Formats: sequence, structure tokens, C-alpha cells
Amino acid sequence: MQEASAELPTAIAPATAGDGASSELLLTLPAQAPSALLYWLPAMGVAARHYLPLAQALAARGIAVALHEWRGIGSSNRRAGRHSDWGYRELLQLDLPAGLAAARERCPGLPCAIGGHSLGGQLGSLYTGLHPQDFEALVLVASGSPYWRRFRRGALIGAAYALAPVLAGLVGHLPGRRLGFGGNEARGVIADWARSGRTGRYAAAGLPDDLESAMARVRLPILALRLRDDWLGPQASLDWLLAKMPQARPMRAVLDPDELGVPADHFAWMKQPAAVAAAIADGLAPVLRRDRVQAAS
Repeated sequence: MQEASAELPTAIAPATAGDGASSELLLTLPAQAPSALLYWLPAMGVAARHYLPLAQALAARGIAVALHEWRGIGSSNRRAGRHSDWGYRELLQLDLPAGLAAARERCPGLPCAIGGHSLGGQLGSLYTGLHPQDFEALVLVASGSPYWRRFRRGALIGAAYALAPVLAGLVGHLPGRRLGFGGNEARGVIADWARSGRTGRYAAAGLPDDLESAMARVRLPILALRLRDDWLGPQASLDWLLAKMPQARPMRAVLDPDELGVPADHFAWMKQPAAVAAAIADGLAPVLRRDRVQAAS
């Protein structure tokens, strides 16, 4: 296993899905034995390495962090194009199990939370619904449902959900880098994402599971962190997502610029994540401590 340059050890481990798609899992470990593992899912189009500051801050608080790499982004051996396509089904059925297996092999026996930023939080919620026994908690940062009716600029966002799949079909992928939104995304991912944005309901083409019913069965604690001035993750959007998990136990917090030391928007916190890391560590501590007590009794 190689080592990446970082203040605390960050292992680079291969994660290979059943169809041969592979990427590098970044795993940042505390100096002492970790108390828990957080499996982290990036926002749409964001490479895993951009969350290394967050992973370092959490590792300094005793939590091991595995940074997932989305198919088609960063270290992934796939790139979206006319002859290379995938959707939520591949992300949920193939890539996430491969990454989690690699993380748990490196950190066996640790209580595990899954979390994510923006779309990462949504897909973490979907995966938790499909595998509720695999985790002790779910963490959402700047996340929420993309349903257009939950946004102040809803009509404009709704139009984007109609146009994005058309553009992706014409080009062969969504050219997010040129548009200034996300990365170069696969047509199937955009189709699944846009559908949830238009209808307010989650579904994945080719996936037989009822994702809405699966989410309704989630009973885990959910730590939901919102950035005060984040128009991409407003309160109404988060409320819509959490309402899909009515049996869960949400713990909410809103972080403002004074706490963060940077603007309280969708992305600024990533470069200065101390306040977000502190909120995650403090929010998970009682949940994971209770888990250890129950396991020992």
C-alpha cells in the first residue's frame, strides 16, 4: 500500500468494482488507535483528494476517514462518454460496496458511519436505506433533496433538470467542467439526478429496489449540518430529504461564517474544515460511545 503526503498517515488502497471499474480509496488514520470509521462520499464532480483537509481534521480527533472516489472522477479508471455510461445503479450496487470493503479491510471491527457532502449525502442516504445494518450513523453536510420546489430559485433549477439530460444525451456526457457545475458526468447519473430533482422522489434506472421505501426504514441517528448561507443546500431541501427517513433520529446544526472562519456556502468550508470536523466528531461521539457500550454488554 502506498502512502500519500499528509500530516497524518493517508493510505492509498485500490477499490475495484465487479465490472472492473477501479479507483484509489484515500484512508486517513489517527496517530493513535481510531475510535471509529467515517466513510465519506464527495459532492458531484469533486475528487476525493479535495476532502483531505476534512479527513486530517477528523483524524486529529481520533476518527479514521475513508474518502470514496466517484466513478469517472479523479483517480477512477473510467471517464464518462458516448461509449461509457453509468447511473446510480452502478454507484450503489458496484462502487460503494467495493470501496467499503477496502476500507473495512484496513479498519476491521470499527464502528462505521457513512456520510457525504451534497449529492454524496443523498447517495449515502440511499445506500443506508439499502444496507441499514451496516452503519451506526449517517452524516449529511450541505446536503438535501434536489427537488426544485424546495429552492428559492426553483423555476430556474427546474429548467436545468429538464435541459441537463438533453445536453448530456447530445454530447455523450454532461460537460460539467465547461458549464462550471460538477465534473464531466455520465448520462445515466444525470438522468437519475434530474429525475429526483423534477419529481422529489429517488429512483435508479435498472435498480429493482424501491429506494423511497428503503429510506423510510432507516432508524439510525442522522447528523445533518447545514451552512447558513448555502443556497444550494437550503433548509427546505434538507427537510425534504430527512422527511424520507421518518424513523431516523436527526441531530441538526447550522454553521455560520463566524464559526467556520470562511463564507458559510456550499464549498468554502472544504479548505478550512475545522468547524465542520468538530461538529461531526462531537455529534458522532455519543452515538459511537453508546454503540461500544452496547457491544460490550
